[in-house]
Amino acid sequence: MSVKTLGEAAALVNGLLEGDASIEIRGVASLADADAGEITFYANPRYAPVLRSSKAGAVLVPRDFAEDIEPARIRVDDPAASFAKLLEAFAPAPVVYPPGIHPAAIIAADAVIAPDAAIQPFVVIEAGVVIGSGTVIGAHGFVGVGSSIGENCIVYPNVTIRERSKIGNRVILHPGVVIGSDGFGYEMVNGKHVKVPQTGIVQIDDDVEVGSNTTVDRARFGRTWIRHGAKIDNQVMIAHNVVVGPHSILCAQVGISGSSRLGSYVTLAGQVGIAGHVEIGDQVVLGARSGVAKNMPNKGVYMGAPAEPIQEHKKRFAQTGRIKSLGERVKRLEALLQK
Repeated sequence: MSVKTLGEAAALVNGLLEGDASIEIRGVASLADADAGEITFYANPRYAPVLRSSKAGAVLVPRDFAEDIEPARIRVDDPAASFAKLLEAFAPAPVVYPPGIHPAAIIAADAVIAPDAAIQPFVVIEAGVVIGSGTVIGAHGFVGVGSSIGENCIVYPNVTIRERSKIGNRVILHPGVVIGSDGFGYEMVNGKHVKVPQTGIVQIDDDVEVGSNTTVDRARFGRTWIRHGAKIDNQVMIAHNVVVGPHSILCAQVGISGSSRLGSYVTLAGQVGIAGHVEIGDQVVLGARSGVAKNMPNKGVYMGAPAEPIQEHKKRFAQTGRIKSLGERVKRLEALLQK
């Protein structure tokens, strides 16, 4: 839907407009940056001071918003979700990759590639590979022997997919992703680290997105499995035989050691570390830099290293902040006792 006025914007998000519907809008922006020709949104009370000084033409606000502000208001159920819809309406047209195989690509004779797939320059596709309809393989990509990639996937430039990997439909792999590198497995034999063969695969189910420079190692045996709907940020490390549950979120710089299993709707914030052979239950949320070394089966929000329920962590953190004053009190008491 084309959006040119406040009235059209309100209609798109099913919002209640309090302002002039004919005002022209040319785009969207943040609260701090928006000007009179742009729409922004307000969803978090801590941004109230920024809202009050905003120069936006209109602001998406909750239905029960009560403050009097200068910009026009569009009342909606969910300002952030409605803003995302407007962002899509004003976004540049998506890049369309013409189907076909670029002459500079190197394709094995027995690879099966859908006619409407797009294979860009300097891609290497090895023997036995299958690539589905509508899939794009970006420049300098590598798809190893016997791998399969489903329909309508976007594999951005410089992605490496090693042998026998299985990629589902509508998967997005951002630049620099490595799928199927060897798991980090060694045994100590006669004082030397001897490599353990990594004979398994990586399986990525439908509707998964993997951020730039993330690595997903192949299993020692069996599979490393990223289940449907999981979303993985940049620079995440997923080791051999890990299972990431459906619709889980892994933020930047998360590290998951071998054979650990995440349930469904798990959230790991930035730099969370999971030890090997650990099981994380459904709907567990781990705050940034948390460390987990034992099973965590119960739904809840956890924080710290070792991770603990967030309320307990907050209490412990507050107590730590009082250690200095407590030490000073002890010194004064000792001085009194010595008199």
